[in-house]
Amino acid sequence: MLILLLGIIFLHVAALVLLFVSTIISEWTTGEMGTSDLWKNCTLDNMGHICNAASTGEWIQVVQAVMILSIIFSFLSLILFFCQLFTLQKGGRFFLTGAFQILAGLFVMSGAIIYTVMSPGWVPEKDTFGYAYILAWVAFPLAVISGLIYVILRKRE
Repeated sequence: MLILLLGIIFLHVAALVLLFVSTIISEWTTGEMGTSDLWKNCTLDNMGHICNAASTGEWIQVVQAVMILSIIFSFLSLILFFCQLFTLQKGGRFFLTGAFQILAGLFVMSGAIIYTVMSPGWVPEKDTFGYAYILAWVAFPLAVISGLIYVILRKRE
């Protein structure tokens, strides 16, 4: 049982780290002339690296918000898991923990989908999606899987 709990905690922490890194790293799109992410656009010209704040469009603010919400819900889910681990009755399930973690997965999926759909009008056509964007998509199934495991998991002595 201890190995199972450690595995679940490791999966949850891995998803949380991926969410955090994908939200703050500036590599959502990358190209020859620079990079862009949720917070800033950096370009390379003859004077060096120039970074400007991200556009003020509503869609990028929505992506920022849902990515932050995914981190908050995943972190709250981890705290709830530890609280429920010590207070939940024998045979009880971690429904609240699982629900929060599944919500975190749905938020990151929503943010990545919005960014995928809206970014062609914002970044040059030659640019490709960067590793932070890919990390967000990897965090989505990890968060949902760990949430489903929490819902299925029963507390034992």
